[in-house]
Amino acid sequence: MKPTIKSALFITLFALSAVSNAQDAVPATTPAADAMPTVTANKPQVILHTSMGDIRLQLLVDRAPLTVRNFLSYANSGFYSDTIFHRVISGFMIQGGGFTVDLEQKPTNQPVLNEADNGLSNDRGSIAMARTNNPNSATSQFFINHVNNRALDHRGKNSAADWGYTVFGKVIAGMDVVDAIAAVDTAPQPPIPRDVPIVPVIIESVEVLSAD
Repeated sequence: MKPTIKSALFITLFALSAVSNAQDAVPATTPAADAMPTVTANKPQVILHTSMGDIRLQLLVDRAPLTVRNFLSYANSGFYSDTIFHRVISGFMIQGGGFTVDLEQKPTNQPVLNEADNGLSNDRGSIAMARTNNPNSATSQFFINHVNNRALDHRGKNSAADWGYTVFGKVIAGMDVVDAIAAVDTAPQPPIPRDVPIVPVIIESVEVLSAD
């Protein structure tokens, strides 16, 4: 069955329950310009150029190699250009990377294996992969945690929920932009699917920073 806007790679109902269990937001620290972490092979960086400002991410190859390679493949191909943050829940997370402004889902590559058992937590400012109820179903969609969402962390492999959501990096600049996106007005009811920003928040491009 062809996925729809309501089902395709959305966080599962388990994850939604984390909204009420999420810990209080912890202010994210943004390094000063002269203290910005160095781009390295194991810690590449990307900049999400969005319609509301830039978000700079440090990716952690040593902790989630398959996931980072998957994300960079989409980024380098231009896949993320002109996609939107299609699911925004203040006090939880902002999710994007799969739909156009017209809410058309983009075709993706094969899913990537779940790497949530890597010691990284879904803390405020971390970036993780979205998926369906199948733990190994993540493709292009990702989310940035707006608060500490440790209920989304790996806890075992007894159920889909226990597998958790793979964290593969963190915001190192632009958390104020994440906060601004989380605060936008979203659709409460049809015809726009729930939690979709009424005014589109567009990922205009993703810039991959070179280690050179």
